[in-house]
Amino acid sequence: MKTAATATLFSVLAAGIAWTPSAAVMAQTPNTVVRSLPDFTDLVEQVGPSVVNIRTLEKVRPSAPGAATPDEEMQELFRRFFGVPIPNAPRQAPRQNKPQEEAQPRGVGSGFILSADGFIMTNAHVVEGADEVMVTLTDKREFKARIVGADKRTDVAVVKIQATGLPAVKVGDVGRLRVGEWVMAIGSPFGLESTVTAGIVSAKQRDTGDYLSFIQTDVAINPGNSGGPLINMRGEVVGINSQIYSRSGGFMGISFAIPMDEAMRVSEQLRASGRVSRGRIGVQIAPVTKDVAESIGLGKAQGVLVRGVEEGSPADKAGIEAGDIITRFDGKPIDKPADLPRAVGNTKPGSKVGITVFRRGANKDLNITVAEIEAEKVAAAAPAPEKTAPAAIGQHWGLSVSDLTDAQKKELRVRGGVRVDAATDAAARAGIREGDLILAVANSEVTSLKDFELAMSRVDKNRPTSVLIRRGDGAQYVLIRPTK
Repeated sequence: MKTAATATLFSVLAAGIAWTPSAAVMAQTPNTVVRSLPDFTDLVEQVGPSVVNIRTLEKVRPSAPGAATPDEEMQELFRRFFGVPIPNAPRQAPRQNKPQEEAQPRGVGSGFILSADGFIMTNAHVVEGADEVMVTLTDKREFKARIVGADKRTDVAVVKIQATGLPAVKVGDVGRLRVGEWVMAIGSPFGLESTVTAGIVSAKQRDTGDYLSFIQTDVAINPGNSGGPLINMRGEVVGINSQIYSRSGGFMGISFAIPMDEAMRVSEQLRASGRVSRGRIGVQIAPVTKDVAESIGLGKAQGVLVRGVEEGSPADKAGIEAGDIITRFDGKPIDKPADLPRAVGNTKPGSKVGITVFRRGANKDLNITVAEIEAEKVAAAAPAPEKTAPAAIGQHWGLSVSDLTDAQKKELRVRGGVRVDAATDAAARAGIREGDLILAVANSEVTSLKDFELAMSRVDKNRPTSVLIRRGDGAQYVLIRPTK
């Protein structure tokens, strides 16, 4: 589309008349273009002094006296077979009687100043395994830093240097960040200090981990940028540059930053106690598919399916059962599997909160006391129950099932259910197999063969039917579709 000034120019030229654009027109067009482009110069001057370079060192013990190095072994081969030393071989330094530990460079990263008294934020992977951490400011002052704490799950770390009057960053509101907004990064890619790159926010709430959703940008991030700030156009830090997507090891146009609100929550705990305390409730979860949601009356695919409940856990004590679908936690909706561990993890251990589950066609509100997270436990395989006399109920699905004894129910920690002795035809196609326990059919609880028979009599044999099964320590829904 032509502008008014362009159209006038074409008309005048067509008439054969010489024309000189007015000063107003000349001033208008370039200024409009300049205003549409971001200018980062003021931001660099404002935030640049708050960004630091971080070098990590590790102590390495040289080879013990008398141990031959690869170079020495090669020289010995030349002497033995050729009678001469390796040409241009470096001269070996005299061996010391006692090897001394030497600090050798380990890695380079970035960070930024949180407070004027020397607290600095960076990535946990930048300082992981380091014996010494050296921080260099933009004015070339160098300090030996102390690691206050690091949290691998969120990749956030805090280090401290002995200094005062430092220029601290301003922390921005991640909630105000918009997709398409210009952002800037400052860091030390490949050790090149105070390097500035810029781009836009490509996406928010990008799921790449259990405890965090990331800010995705197209800002150029490379090794050494890790731990540096992501800055908005107001000069506020909205994220920590942490990851890239790459098939080559270098930047490919996709980078990820830890949202600053999450990072600040972690840093506050690290500064207070040197560690992060997270909540746990003791459930194994899985996504809820659209077909399952529709078949059990949940409507849309939402919440998370409880596949298993750890014995004695907060979930067990609260009455949560395998097969429940958790839809809300502490008043917040749970839409996808990643939402629950984040909501629980951010809850202070010892807190009593409300939890809503969808169970056999209805919502049920429970109260749960959140415990503190501990090392992950490997679930033991459920023992195979002893077989009892099979029943031929459910033959049109290809199912043969039998009741459980009281001893088996106690051993398997279930109130009831029936054991699958054989699965063929429609049941086999749905994924049911021998040894599975059927806990519910079409939202009707199954505690015995009688319940199973009653539930089967009510189902529409021409429509898919949801069946809740338990396999090992995990529960899941399957859809048995009618044979056509």
